[in-house]
Amino acid sequence: MTVAARPVAPGLHVVATPIGNLGDMTLRGLATLAAADLIACEDTRVTRVLLDRYAISRPLIPYHEHNAAIQRPRILAELAAGKAVALVSDAGTPLISDPGYRLAAEAIEAGFAVIPVPGASAMLAALVASGLPTDAFYFAGFLPQKQGPRRKRLAALATVPGSLVVYESPKRLAACLADMAEVLGGDRPAAVARELTKTFETVRRGTLAGLAGGFAAEATPKGEIVVVVGPPGEAAAPDAAAIDELLAGLLATESLRSAADEAAALTGLPRRDLYQRALALKNRADDGDG
Repeated sequence: MTVAARPVAPGLHVVATPIGNLGDMTLRGLATLAAADLIACEDTRVTRVLLDRYAISRPLIPYHEHNAAIQRPRILAELAAGKAVALVSDAGTPLISDPGYRLAAEAIEAGFAVIPVPGASAMLAALVASGLPTDAFYFAGFLPQKQGPRRKRLAALATVPGSLVVYESPKRLAACLADMAEVLGGDRPAAVARELTKTFETVRRGTLAGLAGGFAAEATPKGEIVVVVGPPGEAAAPDAAAIDELLAGLLATESLRSAADEAAALTGLPRRDLYQRALALKNRADDGDG
């Protein structure tokens, strides 16, 4: 298949690419890549496979977490020159758990257009395949690698009034599921999606306790992993001590306003009440320091 390169507007085009099956590339995405003056990609070798599949030949530059600080000024200079720059990741939608977020933010701050070209997303694919509620969900990205911080983060997420979606490494999956069962409750429904859209795609559904036990007894799985956890039951509403612990943790690194905003998003409780509670905690801590 050959794609015609019709002109696209100057700006940063955030182009979603397949998460495994190259046939999932959208026609608009292909047309954008074919017309872009420059393609910024996570790994030029991976992106070259996609471009070769559709007979597209455009200049590529690597843009990833290790060189982002150096490459961002170069890309912004291209945008300032009126160029159309396409941003892609190795798989899925850029900016989701990757350094493209900062590039898009700086492009917007500089007054350049940022144009989304939607398509595949592992997060959404796993969510719709999980069989769990989709009316409200919270994407938590990658959880901390070590058990202590991971359990602390899970405790903060325990009362989110919706399904939780996280990315996880295959080698940490069993330990992560065990911590989820311990912190969130072993009877919470969940699904583990692996290698979505690829030849060996699998989605395993069950309780957190059942999935944790199953994966602990098996060899380490391979491929990309997405874990979806169903929302908590009505009885899981946070008590006062849990709310104070959550706010105290947030206040350690965030402002009062930000702590109240995040706590409201995590718990579903009124932001005004949480702000007043956070203010009281801060004043109490300040008095103690005094």
